Formats: sequence, C-alpha cells, structure tokens
Amino acid sequence: MPRTNRRTVLQGIGVGGAAALAGCSSQSAPQATSETARKTTEQAMNQSKEITADRVAADPTDVPDPIDRDEPREVDVTLRAEEVTAEVEDGVTFNYMTFNGRVPGPMVRVRRGDTVNLTFENPDGNDLPHNVDFHACYGPGGGAEATTVAPGNTEQLSFKATYPGAFIYHCAVPNMDMHISAGMFGTIVVEPEEGLPEVDHEFYLGQHELYTDKRAGETGHHQFDMKAMPREEPSYVVMNGEKYALTPDGYGPMTVETGDTARVYFVTGGPNLTSSFHPIGNVWKELYPRGSFESATQKHVETTPVAPGTTTVATMEFPVPGAVKLVDHALSRVARKGCMAVIAAEGEEDPEIFDPEPDA
Repeated sequence: MPRTNRRTVLQGIGVGGAAALAGCSSQSAPQATSETARKTTEQAMNQSKEITADRVAADPTDVPDPIDRDEPREVDVTLRAEEVTAEVEDGVTFNYMTFNGRVPGPMVRVRRGDTVNLTFENPDGNDLPHNVDFHACYGPGGGAEATTVAPGNTEQLSFKATYPGAFIYHCAVPNMDMHISAGMFGTIVVEPEEGLPEVDHEFYLGQHELYTDKRAGETGHHQFDMKAMPREEPSYVVMNGEKYALTPDGYGPMTVETGDTARVYFVTGGPNLTSSFHPIGNVWKELYPRGSFESATQKHVETTPVAPGTTTVATMEFPVPGAVKLVDHALSRVARKGCMAVIAAEGEEDPEIFDPEPDA
C-alpha cells in the first residue's frame, strides 16, 4: 500500500475541516470531504509496519514536581505527535498515535494564572495531521483550531490557565475518536494557588480502548477496525496503552512502603467507555470528583466513575503490605481485555488491620 502523502491528507481534511474541529462533523461540511478524511485516516492507520517503538506505556512515576511558587509565570510546553508501531502484548502489534511517544501523553503541570506557551510539532515522518484540544483552555476547540498542523510543520499557541483542576487534552482533528483510541490523550493539571496537600508518591494513569480487526491475544499485526468502534466493541481496554503494562508481568508495578500516601491522577481517553475506577484491597481515601480541586472532596470511596474525556484525582494510604490492583470494575475488561495496573506495597505486616493467618 503506498504511503499517504501530505497533500492527500490535507485534501482529506478539506476546506471545511477547520469548522468541524473537535472531531464532530459539521452539517455544512460536504459529505464527500468527511468520507475522504475517514478513508485517508483509516488507510494511514492500517499500513503494515515494522515495530518502531519498544514501548508506548507511559511511566506512571513520570510526574512533574508539585508547584512551589506564589506567583504565576509563563510555562513552555512542547508536545510532539508521534505515530509509532509497538506491541500491545507479546506478539501483537498495533499502529499507535501518541503525544511524545507515550500513552497517555506527558502530564502538563501548571499553577492557576500561569500562561502556557505551547509548541506543537508534527514530524515529517508522520502520515496524518494532528492538533491538541485542552479542556483547561478557554478558546475555540480548546486550541484545536489554532494547533492543527500537517506532517513536517509546527504550530504555537498561548493560553492562560484560569481555572484549577485536572483536565484531559486530546487530538481533535476529524475522526478524533480514532486518534484518541490510538493513544492521543493526556492530562494537564492546573494547581490551585495554595497548591495540593503533600503526599509521598504521585502516579499518572490513563485508560482507553483499542478497536482492532482481531481478538485480544491473537498474534500478528492488528489493524484498526472502524466498524467495531461505533459498536463500542473493543479488542483491548488498557491502562497506559498496553495490556497489563504496569504489573509484575509487564514493566513492573508501582512501588510504595507501608505507611506511605499516594495521589493518583487518572484520565479516561475513551473514546467511548466509562471506567469504574477501583483499587482492589483499598479505597480512595480522598477523591476529587471529575478532577475538580474547588468542589468538596469525597472520603473513602470504593469505586468512582470516570467518563471519557474526564479525569479523577484520588489519594490512597497503605497500612499493610501487598498488591493493590487498580482496575476498571467492569471486570470483563480486566480479565479479558487487559485493564489493570498494580501498586505493590512493601513493609511489615499489621495483623490488627489484616491477618491472613489468624489461627497461626
């Protein structure tokens, strides 16, 4: 199959494409333009390629330091669209679209009142146009219209982070559901002026679905299935881009010591399924619903819904050792489709809280 060129891609978006940004089709846009864009995107996604990335799973500990200042400032951020081929699990390859080569894309962390100076790059080797929609941004398309860029080009955008919270950002070109499903989403954290309470650890996770032409575990290259996506029938539901990536059988669990506290930043890219986010053997000690830092927090929550295009922020404590499994409590997604990450707590037992052998 010939490689899609930039001219074909831009023709696929069409003159009316900018009006349809945020991925929703405009009634005024010609149907042929929409169909051409879909076919162009699908063709680019389904080219059979050699593996170009060892992993796409973001390191959950790769979290920017908490904000430690009293005044707003300008913060420079660079995001780069990277189209890569990697393994979903051993023997199964997939063509991902990513921000900076990882799923989810890098966490952006600023303070309320900061100005974000974004540089958005679309390297020459890519096949498709991309952009960024920040839910933390006042402006058309959350910046999507201003950042739409063809391969080989760069755009810049500045916006002020005027409201605090944790918010998703994602690609929002036409066929945005396909781009997000392929990995193009991340989180921007806008801390309140007073900052966030101190914890011992911070972790960053993202859940999304992969719609492919094969069943989970079937070896070989999986192409994107445009028919399965609107039916909401994914082959995989994963955390950080790969099946069981953050477990002992993957890249290893997150680790803490008993007595530690941790804050988890969690984003659901979707594009379709709501996560029932639950820590097996633990609870969310304090929960910021829908990533809001100004609403009242909730205490000792077992499971929280996180809809597509939404985040949650929650803290945990670890009084006893053992594996805490972070899952979507729609459990077939865990058992059949790969949706689980693990935090391993190490330290002394506390039989007053948990005694696995009371008779002994």
